[in-house]
Amino acid sequence: MRTVSTILVLLSFVLEAEVIAQNQKIGFIDSDRIVEQMPEYTGIEQRLNLLSESWRDELREMDREIARLKEEYEAREVLYTDDVREQRRAEIDALIDDRERYLEEKFGPEGEYFQRQRELLEPVQRQVFDAVNRVADREDFDFVFDRAQDVKFLFARSEWNLTEEVMLELGIQADELTN
Repeated sequence: MRTVSTILVLLSFVLEAEVIAQNQKIGFIDSDRIVEQMPEYTGIEQRLNLLSESWRDELREMDREIARLKEEYEAREVLYTDDVREQRRAEIDALIDDRERYLEEKFGPEGEYFQRQRELLEPVQRQVFDAVNRVADREDFDFVFDRAQDVKFLFARSEWNLTEEVMLELGIQADELTN
């Protein structure tokens, strides 16, 4: 008798959990699309492009100097003493090392470009996050996923797409793009 009552209690818990799971409301957004529509993002993108272009100019100048020194070395190598040859090679190697260090400092994973990007985008991302929270609270969603990131959907009904609502919450005119 005790086994039957235990089974009934477990069965009621399973059924209750299933009913609760069926009542959950799940939505998704496309944060890339939202951010691209924000006026602040255009300014950030322009600032980052200007910054990276000046660094790329510096890298191109370094490349030209390295190429010039290599060409000069090859043209005069036979005229150099062993010491001068070694000195010129060391000079070229030092410039190559400087260029690689500069590239890493500016564009590496922890470089200035990505630090600046994080710094500039953080307020925009915070706005989107806050708007998502307001929409999700107002419309009683249990979960909201971002399909622009690593989350992949095999299927999603467009009725659960909150991108437009989040854009409206941010004061962005939602266009008629498809999901």
